[in-house]
Amino acid sequence: MGDAEAKLDHENHLLLDQPLLRLPVELLRKNFRSAHFEVEKDGAYLKNTLRETATGAVNGRAQQADVLKSLDAMIARARGTKRKLTAFADEEARLHRHEHARVEHLSALYSMYSVDDVKYEAWSRVRLDRLLVDYLLRHGYNESARSLAQEKGVELLVDLETFEQMSRIRKCILNRSVTEALAWCTAGDTKKELRKMDSNLEFMLRYQQYIELIRDPSTKPSDFITYARKFLFPYRDVYKKEFLQACGMIALGPSAAQDVDEYRDLYSPARWEMLANLFTKTHNALLSLPSVPLLHIALQSGLSALKTPACHSSHLASTARPSHSTSLSLATSVCPICSTELNELARNVPYALHSKSNVEPDLLMLPNGRAYGKARLEEYARKAGCLDGQVKDLRTGEIFSEDRLKKVFIT
Repeated sequence: MGDAEAKLDHENHLLLDQPLLRLPVELLRKNFRSAHFEVEKDGAYLKNTLRETATGAVNGRAQQADVLKSLDAMIARARGTKRKLTAFADEEARLHRHEHARVEHLSALYSMYSVDDVKYEAWSRVRLDRLLVDYLLRHGYNESARSLAQEKGVELLVDLETFEQMSRIRKCILNRSVTEALAWCTAGDTKKELRKMDSNLEFMLRYQQYIELIRDPSTKPSDFITYARKFLFPYRDVYKKEFLQACGMIALGPSAAQDVDEYRDLYSPARWEMLANLFTKTHNALLSLPSVPLLHIALQSGLSALKTPACHSSHLASTARPSHSTSLSLATSVCPICSTELNELARNVPYALHSKSNVEPDLLMLPNGRAYGKARLEEYARKAGCLDGQVKDLRTGEIFSEDRLKKVFIT
């Protein structure tokens, strides 16, 4: 039985590590698409310019100086394309190094067959370091995450650059600037991918930029009307409500809009938090990243194996005193689910399914709400030198007389 329980289940372990391999692949695809986009764009420019230049030279319509100028422009454009492709090649090599290191890390798991293996303990520590770095990155502690990754030597197993870029753009949005987020939305073929996802991120950023133009008293009416025609009018059928509100803002103005419920929220500072959360959600969806830290997923999978209906039903009462409903788990102080640190995290995970009970036989409940097996209480009392008719709590050290104990039955 013990050997079966200690056997390592490789497939279940890899369920948690899917993003570890998936993200470099997604970034490689994105890098390739961006490189292809640049090649197509600059290639089309060079072909058209070369054709026009050759035609003009043959027909005699272009002067020699104009032809040389066009050739110089094409050479400069080709050199610029080469520089871009070199950067894409460097990024591809970096991602391949990450992918290779991650495949090796996960392959090492298949050389272990028991959780008691010393190599498995070392492997688990590396995974814990990865989860901690991921947690720090998702909460914006970039410097701490980078220091931890360097100290533990897991730089190739974590995605520092990706999350640092996300954190930087999120901070810019919270600082009331959408320029960086819009640049991210329109970089390479990201715009096309966002359209495939039916994402409204770019429109909401443009919409907020329009609101700020309306809010600024120095902006001329012609400026924000021109902006609305260029960036909002194409979405008039998709986001009809927002487009009509944009038209109404021109008539009302920021001061009068505060008295109208439909427009008051548009000028609320809370919109920046909403935009930051929308960007984070879209960023993670685009790169196939989980919406919550991997550390939370790992904790929840373990908490689910311990959770019972009593853990949350008696949580409020158990914080003040030991509860009879949690006494079989040695009270709240030793139950991870009932602890204040993990109770909320475990609230939405499913209950544990136990096909076999491991509760001690002949349970006796002490006056403090803790429960132990009769044989263990008697043995501990004998070792502790208690008087006849007395028992001692194994955890708190309190001594009680046997006539105060209650027999506990499992129902």
